[in-house]
Amino acid sequence: MSERETWTSRVGFILAAVGSAVGLGNIWSFPFQTASNGGAAFLVVYLLAVFLIGFPAMLGEFVIGRRSEQNAVEAFRSLGFGEWSVAGGLGVVGSFVTLAFYSVVGGWVLSYIVGSVTGAYLGDPGAYFGAVSAGPIAVATHAVFMALTIGIVALGVTDGIERATKVMVPAIFVLIGGLAVWVSTLDGASDGYSYYLSPDVSVIAGDLAGIVPSAVGQAFFTLSLGFGVMIAYSSYLGRDDSLPADGSAIVVVNTLVALLAGFVVFPVLFAIEGAVPESGGAGTAFTALASAFSQIPGGQAIGLGFFVVLLLAALSSSISLLEVPTSFVVDRTGYDRTPTAVGLGVLVAIAGVPTALDTGILGWYNDVVFNLLLPLAVLVIAVFVGWVADDQLAEELDLGSSFGDDFSTVWLWWIRIVIPVAIGGTLLLGIQSLLVKAGVLSAPVILG
Repeated sequence: MSERETWTSRVGFILAAVGSAVGLGNIWSFPFQTASNGGAAFLVVYLLAVFLIGFPAMLGEFVIGRRSEQNAVEAFRSLGFGEWSVAGGLGVVGSFVTLAFYSVVGGWVLSYIVGSVTGAYLGDPGAYFGAVSAGPIAVATHAVFMALTIGIVALGVTDGIERATKVMVPAIFVLIGGLAVWVSTLDGASDGYSYYLSPDVSVIAGDLAGIVPSAVGQAFFTLSLGFGVMIAYSSYLGRDDSLPADGSAIVVVNTLVALLAGFVVFPVLFAIEGAVPESGGAGTAFTALASAFSQIPGGQAIGLGFFVVLLLAALSSSISLLEVPTSFVVDRTGYDRTPTAVGLGVLVAIAGVPTALDTGILGWYNDVVFNLLLPLAVLVIAVFVGWVADDQLAEELDLGSSFGDDFSTVWLWWIRIVIPVAIGGTLLLGIQSLLVKAGVLSAPVILG
């Protein structure tokens, strides 16, 4: 068995973790989750979820990973709690299922990059999405996107993941920041800012059962929580790094990218359409933005820049999703990384074919991950960290940290009490939402 890899630098770890967090969830999903859940009202709940639930939960995954120096499943066995490895197993399953549909959306991005170069979607954006989102073209682009993902993961932690994210994450910031500045010059952009930044509290009160699970699920998705990613990534981390400081940097940078995405999307839509679509399927972002780009002077070039950002974000997350099952198999069996990554990547590609043929299946996968798998996995990990692992993980949080013992004490009680209650309630709301969509319930019962 070859020696286990580590990050070459603290910056490498932070950029890799940021790359995992900064993905389609920030730039594709976040603006339209915001639009379909009350605009700025959703933004308020989302930000609360990120900092009050997501950040402490991320630290929980960090301490498990670094303490064990193992993948998401073996970590619990290494710590002496093998029966709790089901929590890591949920992460592996969640990563596999998510990547099976995520890679299809990544394939759509490839089609839109081509469409931006050729101008193919400018004439009829709706028809273009219909042509590339389901069927042979979608299967082909899904396969190409998975091949890119497999290639990076197969190269390893330092030569593949770390090197790629050191390029992709800064590029994402430069490109999306430039786009945000440019769209601010559009007539009507101010209406988009107002919609995005002026919350109506009555909207939150009127649809709490819908907004809360969507916001918390979005927070988990964009922070890569519940997938086992942060356990795997932190397992390659040195003992002298400050986990609270690193986690803070990751959360802040991830949130900034999501906010910047809103500063691009909403001004564009309000400048051209005068509003945003309040409902729609997985392709709403693509059709709405493509329609807007088709009407903006220089929109073809702006569209190309936007979809390149989207591709970089998609790849930076997809490599982390494939790394979770890859690290599990490599650590458990000692198999070489390259054939393991290729084999698992091919399995994911095959599993994703149904979602490439039917966007309805893709939407169902997305709902199950958001409303069930992620909150369940994070809840189990929180219970383990807070009530089962004693104080050894709180001690791990103190290593290399200048935050002091008081921080780890407050964090431990927060993850013992607040996190399980918050996620437990969110999980119930999420299950209710799934049952309503499936027709089992005619209307919400909890907070309905």
